[in-house]
Amino acid sequence: MTREPGWRQGGDGDPAQLVEERGARQAAQDRLGVIAAALARATGRTSAALQVADVGCGTGIQCRLWAGRGHQVYGADINKALIALARKRAREAGLGISFEVASATALPWPDRSMDLCIAPELIEHVADWRGCLAEFVRILKPGGVLYLSTSNMLCPVQDEFKLPLYSWYPAFVKRHYEDLACTSRPDLAGYALQPAVNWFTWYGLRNHLARHGMTSLDRFDMLDASARGPALRAALRLLRALPPLRFCAHVATPNTTLLAIKPAS
Repeated sequence: MTREPGWRQGGDGDPAQLVEERGARQAAQDRLGVIAAALARATGRTSAALQVADVGCGTGIQCRLWAGRGHQVYGADINKALIALARKRAREAGLGISFEVASATALPWPDRSMDLCIAPELIEHVADWRGCLAEFVRILKPGGVLYLSTSNMLCPVQDEFKLPLYSWYPAFVKRHYEDLACTSRPDLAGYALQPAVNWFTWYGLRNHLARHGMTSLDRFDMLDASARGPALRAALRLLRALPPLRFCAHVATPNTTLLAIKPAS
């Protein structure tokens, strides 16, 4: 079957409001806290207003949270219905957020225009994930930061397909179930409009982004050790110091989370 490059490929008649009702606000709030804290530790940026791009923004929940903190926010999504609702919600909240209908592989913003690019749960759904990453790097200013979360092929637990140990299936078997989910068995992927087609590891994404000059941190680098108890601080220090232990920790986490920093010059 032929698939359009992109994500959330429904038309204007999609039940867009349902997207907002599935715990998205709490997830976005949690994510904002993690990103802001990691950004401050990695770059020293705290209170300064940032130019923030949210790629795959949906109805703009995350955009509104960042804009509410005084940042200038830009959202993009390929789904027209979601963007229309995002604009409506921003107007109702009195927030000046710029929303665009656009593909993640052809973002509408200039080179080196953003301090922060956020792309949660996106690149696993886009066939040309390399093109997505190239676009994220392109729009970032020198010293800018990319945050993304996506699938993890190391962990047998996942939320994309209702099949046991799916992350570990060979690629050709995954393709078979992806085609079924898009045709006769949509229940296999929870009736997702665009089931996941890519599976990643933090190590693979780190190496790919290094070719763009980016320096990457994983979820364990992003954790604030000072906010933990003595036992957890010691465990985190050990995990960071021992690569085999870090690898095992990645195997135990269902998704991949990454913060990548563009060189300052």
